[in-house]
Amino acid sequence: MSDISFHDLSALGPDQRAALLKRAEADLSVFVEKVRPIIEAVRTEGDAALARFARELDKAAVSEDSLQVTPAEFDAAFASVEKDVVEAIKFGITNIRSFHEEQKPEPMWLKEIRPGAYAGDRYTPISSVALYIPRGKGAFPSVTMMTSVPAVIAGVPQIAIVTPPTPDGSVDAATLVAARLAGVETVYKCGGAQAVAAIAYGTRTVRPAVKIVGPGSPWVVAAKSLLSSVIDTGLPAGPSEAIIFADDSVDGALAALDVLIEAEHGPDSSAYIVTHSRKVAEAARAAIPEHWSRMTEQRVEFSRAVLTGKRGGIVLTASVEESYRFINDYAPEHLEILSKEPFAHLGHITEAAEILMGPHTPVTLANFVLGPNAVLPTSRWARTYGPLSVTDFLKRSSVGYVTSAAYPELAGHARTLARYEGFSSHENAISEIRDRYLGA
Repeated sequence: MSDISFHDLSALGPDQRAALLKRAEADLSVFVEKVRPIIEAVRTEGDAALARFARELDKAAVSEDSLQVTPAEFDAAFASVEKDVVEAIKFGITNIRSFHEEQKPEPMWLKEIRPGAYAGDRYTPISSVALYIPRGKGAFPSVTMMTSVPAVIAGVPQIAIVTPPTPDGSVDAATLVAARLAGVETVYKCGGAQAVAAIAYGTRTVRPAVKIVGPGSPWVVAAKSLLSSVIDTGLPAGPSEAIIFADDSVDGALAALDVLIEAEHGPDSSAYIVTHSRKVAEAARAAIPEHWSRMTEQRVEFSRAVLTGKRGGIVLTASVEESYRFINDYAPEHLEILSKEPFAHLGHITEAAEILMGPHTPVTLANFVLGPNAVLPTSRWARTYGPLSVTDFLKRSSVGYVTSAAYPELAGHARTLARYEGFSSHENAISEIRDRYLGA
């Protein structure tokens, strides 16, 4: 158990403490340079580049003529996926839909700001959106559910999924099941930076979209960064990260069980147990190897890399207040509050994209079936972004309407401000010139 990274926060200097906050994509410069030629190839060669990268990078048997999933492939997916998996997907979609339907705003609202002067907001769907579904370290029908359901609820007329193909040139069957059940039937067999480029520029097969959402590797994050002036890249969602905060009311072995949830995603994940209880810290440290004995070899390898490296392990703080400060500084994607009284801690934590309360609410439930969206901002972006939601697929327009009775009062004050700021056309538009045109 000694190889589990153990950080005594009170003994660390400022630079050492700051190092604990770094994520895998903190420095994207290496990926950016590798991604540039991929983007350019897709921009200039289109489908030919997508098929070539599928063969070279994904080791997948994909041709230019097979980049889009066919209806027959959807049907075959339903025939191949076990019934209990289909039922679990249906259960998850039902809960995700129920949650996200509550988020949908009224199409328009107006408030009478002054007598006869009205202002409000109008919401309309974004015209076209692509959903990025990763596959490199596993299959993610759950991400399909989380991205597709709110897009459909929002009423986006053109929704497409991009996802890396499997070696035989197909798409993960459960991903196709989830897509169809959620209401999305356009799926393209491309992943990584090349998928982001295809959606940004469009190809003969891939229809361009104005926005792309969904988590991805540093390659995907780098491509989104380079293409952010071409396409809306949505909330920043990179490699998985989690903090399991545990007070002394819970068993440290439970914290150890839950820190492995996000750590097993891949070696580029970040995962910490944060506690002010040395007893909990030591119990967690001792329990991790026991939990590894019940995991698959690949997931042990991934989580071991995280928990014995620079972006994971156990953080022991000097007080619960110091735990709160570290969590808020870290601004995690996922946060569990493991406590018999989780609401006693909730008010002290303001910087987390997802907060799961109590010992019966592990990240697993939220990732799959609880209802809130599991596509979350990473790399400290929880300080300004929230989880993916229906509003990410809507655009908001301000609406104003001023009656003839209300106009003079507003015009008088606006004219004063226009004159002060030196904008003569602004002033003229609400002067006696307008009155003459209006027949006043």
